[in-house]
Amino acid sequence: MRRIVIISAGLALLAGAAAAQQAPLPAPDPRAVLHLSTENDAFAPARTDRWYTNGFRLGYSSPEAQLPGPVEALDAALGRLLGPAQSRWGLSLGQNIYTPRNTAAYVPDPHDRPYAGYLYLEGSLDRRTETTLDRFTVAGGIVGPGSLGRKTQDIVHDLIGDKRPHGWRYQLRDEPTFNLGWQRIWRYRLANLPGGVEVDTLPAAEIALGSVAVYGQAGARLRLGQGLGGDFGTPRVRPGGGDSAAPVGQGFGWYLFGGGSGRVVGRDLFLDGSTWRSNSPSVAKRNLVGDMEAGGAVFWHNVRLSYTHDWRSEEFVGQKKWFTFGIITLSAAF
Repeated sequence: MRRIVIISAGLALLAGAAAAQQAPLPAPDPRAVLHLSTENDAFAPARTDRWYTNGFRLGYSSPEAQLPGPVEALDAALGRLLGPAQSRWGLSLGQNIYTPRNTAAYVPDPHDRPYAGYLYLEGSLDRRTETTLDRFTVAGGIVGPGSLGRKTQDIVHDLIGDKRPHGWRYQLRDEPTFNLGWQRIWRYRLANLPGGVEVDTLPAAEIALGSVAVYGQAGARLRLGQGLGGDFGTPRVRPGGGDSAAPVGQGFGWYLFGGGSGRVVGRDLFLDGSTWRSNSPSVAKRNLVGDMEAGGAVFWHNVRLSYTHDWRSEEFVGQKKWFTFGIITLSAAF
């Protein structure tokens, strides 16, 4: 079943490639983009501190049509498969932190999510047409004490006057990680409303393969606002990392959005436990996971600020309810 769904997601990513080859290309965007994202369950009304509890990502995306030699060769090869596009490369540094529900216990519940930190560096290649965005990613990093997850959480808790979690000595041990990803987003205009308000939809499909995460995912967003052609939506939360925020619209624009996605999970390092240690903390993951989201974005003079609220279904056996977290992203094009 998992193989069938992941293969289907791959076919969905290829669907529409022939049409993209015939569509006229937008002009290349000469601006680079800096983006900063913070994800935290403290943004939820209940202000919890559990499961996926914090994420941080700082990234850079180049101007379009300015690719270094090796990336340009890869882009040319992809162009023969998917058709021409305006392309940019990116580099991001990120950190994710995972904890169980009860962080006051000195010995964590073996049936709850293990403590884990994840520090990674991700390279990306974005290929944009008027109606599609393909994002190819390669990420390398470390899970374990070397990720500095415990130190980061202790510093933040000290600053806000909160108690330090007590079970970090049982976190997943150090191991290097490697992951590949491919995501395609389609953009379809649905309606033009009075006052220059537009409505569009952003279907998306994604595949990830590697030591951190293996999954196939599909979903869609519905947006209402002004200047929707300026981007392909705010960054999406991914199990093993996050998304770069390019492109960013120019002038003034805004939109509200809502959507959902589902994925079939073949591997989740943070639930399955360490790759090379048989005695690693772990829980039985759920193979089907869903997300619902709502949020908004505003951009003005090449700066975009967005907020996304995510509701995620149970990820492991023993998790008794969905959990929720928020994502704030600031992007600046220059």
